[in-house]
Amino acid sequence: MRKAKPKKRYILPDPKFQETLVTKFVNYLMVKGKKNLSYSIFYDAIDIVQEKTGENGLDVWKAALNNIMPTVEVKSRRVGGATFQVPLEVRPDRKIALGIKWLIRYARLRGEKTMVQRLAGEIISASKGEGSAVKKKDDTHRMAEANKAFSHFRF
Repeated sequence: MRKAKPKKRYILPDPKFQETLVTKFVNYLMVKGKKNLSYSIFYDAIDIVQEKTGENGLDVWKAALNNIMPTVEVKSRRVGGATFQVPLEVRPDRKIALGIKWLIRYARLRGEKTMVQRLAGEIISASKGEGSAVKKKDDTHRMAEANKAFSHFRF
């Protein structure tokens, strides 16, 4: 076990919108240290979202992220030789991290030609409450609901 809890690292806001959440999203989107490329992918996707919906792209993205973030999840817990899926509340920072990861993961799995189009499509569908990332959140909630009987095994 470690001696001290590691210090929380604070990230700088992005250059265009001055939002730390955007920088966090771009850091998750980044592959092989290509931060400028991931910034351009994100900004272009936001522009496409703004074109297609007619609303502010950043607001649509935030709405999509809120639709994806889970409130409960299940964790495995061993009790007397049996493994139970115990439902737990999700911490606020983990909630954001899971939402970002799921949005990027299911955007990458989409069928559009470029990552910009995939990300824009997933953002639009998630803001409407549809899409694979929202389905993942619903599945997580359903799993927690089904295993509510084991909630007394919380740690």
